[in-house]
Amino acid sequence: MAVILTDHAVPHVSTIPANTGENVELFVRERDGTPPGGTRKPVLMLHGRSTPVLAAADLQYKTYGWAEALAKAGYDVFMMDLQGAGRSPRPKMDDPRNANPAEQKLLTPKPTGFSPGPPNYAFQLNNSNSDRDELNTVVEYIRDLHNVNKVAFIGWSAAAITMGPYAVDNPGKVESLFLLAPVFPPKATSTPPSTLPQPGFPMFLGTRPGLETAWNAELHCVDQREPGMVERVWAAVMDNDPVGRTWGPPEGLNRIRNFVRWGWNETTAAKGGVLGGSVPVLIVYGEHDKTVNTTPPSTNPNFNLSVPALYNAITGTKKLMVKMACASHSMPWEIQHKNLHNLSKHWLKHLTVDGKTTGVFEMDLNGVISPA
Repeated sequence: MAVILTDHAVPHVSTIPANTGENVELFVRERDGTPPGGTRKPVLMLHGRSTPVLAAADLQYKTYGWAEALAKAGYDVFMMDLQGAGRSPRPKMDDPRNANPAEQKLLTPKPTGFSPGPPNYAFQLNNSNSDRDELNTVVEYIRDLHNVNKVAFIGWSAAAITMGPYAVDNPGKVESLFLLAPVFPPKATSTPPSTLPQPGFPMFLGTRPGLETAWNAELHCVDQREPGMVERVWAAVMDNDPVGRTWGPPEGLNRIRNFVRWGWNETTAAKGGVLGGSVPVLIVYGEHDKTVNTTPPSTNPNFNLSVPALYNAITGTKKLMVKMACASHSMPWEIQHKNLHNLSKHWLKHLTVDGKTTGVFEMDLNGVISPA
């Protein structure tokens, strides 16, 4: 079955303090696998903190393209970049002086003549409200484009901070919620800062060695990661950062937006019984994922993370959690990626795991599911 690829420039009036009120265009890629005469089933995928959505969900290498796998199964898959990431606008991020001062030493040998110093825009870039505003714009765009009522959500890592509260507040627009390795601080604040923007800087800088080091720390199985995948992933990240790939060492730097967050915690997850109620939830994570399971616990409640705590906080009964064997936070680029694709396809079609709508499960390397 043919899959139709379309890149959309979605109009949006920015609510980011750095360019508030400006008309911008959010990047959205669509892979439409709706069969002729079939019922359209829209899915929206959102990236995490440091990886553009096309590198995360649309890696064009062998069988790693998650969105393509879903489209071939008959879904109409959309992938979006929030501002500050990927191919969406990156206000204040083209200026290397706006990088984290502690990381500005990475900006050698390029840009030529750069000299470290205080940020020219001394504030964090995005916030929880602006991210949810952008998500809503894309949801409304999809609903209008194809005359559908609801969109199924798939989010990886920090996408949970945006998609979770949005689903709670907009259950009439969200079909279901699939969260891979969700960031969830159960005791985090519900209250926005008294003033926005918050002092700081707009962006962090990521390196290829940094990606490899963090990933290596969560490799504990033979062949968990195929040889050469670090290079494949980094190349995909650089393909989506036309400025960052010209900075620093020959392999470039990853510009990572700095944002302030609130409103995603055990109170929000339980609010109104929406999650696990009118919005069924599937949580998936790797058994070796320490990125979103803080060990030892952080003393800062905003950064003390636990995936099982999210499952426990959801009060509705239509909630499921699956722990994948031999997988890390980077599961979409590892040996378990095909089982991840198959699990998400089954979820979107049936909203069950192993025929059940509630429960905690484990999946082995053969894709066999068993109760935890």
